[in-house]
Amino acid sequence: MSTTSRAAAPRRMPPEERERSILHGATALAYESGLEALTVRAVASRVGVTPALIAHYRPVMDEFVAEVFGDIVSAEREEVLGGFAPSGDLRENLQALVETLLDRTRDDVALVWVQSWSLGARNEALGQRVREEMDLWQSGLEDVIRASGPGGVDPASAAWLLLAMVDGMSAHSLVKWAPHDRAELARRTLSAVLDHAD
Repeated sequence: MSTTSRAAAPRRMPPEERERSILHGATALAYESGLEALTVRAVASRVGVTPALIAHYRPVMDEFVAEVFGDIVSAEREEVLGGFAPSGDLRENLQALVETLLDRTRDDVALVWVQSWSLGARNEALGQRVREEMDLWQSGLEDVIRASGPGGVDPASAAWLLLAMVDGMSAHSLVKWAPHDRAELARRTLSAVLDHAD
């Protein structure tokens, strides 16, 4: 007796649960392989459904990529800044934040950021979300600087310099073009920024 095997049909889920499973699957894929991996077929394969089902729930892929990007980077921002309690020492506070952001365990998020800048040049929905998230990081760092008390620095300028340093060093590390000890370079750069401002 011959039998034919068929792929199991996706389990029927309520729409809200299906929405969550698609977003979670796409987010996990982006963490592993970056935003460029987010195609209808790749997400469908990850979630275990047909491409048509992904297209039904997320008909505009550019907007879906922006949504996944936003979920990833806002979670990181909340993790890093949400529970951060400034000690009152500006240098100590900024050093702790910079070292946290440059930790090699965050290279997956660094890849998402780097790809977002490139893809956002052609994907307006993503470009808009990137600008919003960068503004939120900027204002969050400014708040940390202000909460650290008078330090002789302009919060806006210092925040931009720190973001540029973290972004640049994170991007460099993805192609293994960075000092072995990023934390030490960050300390020296941070000192230069703060000492220049004093």
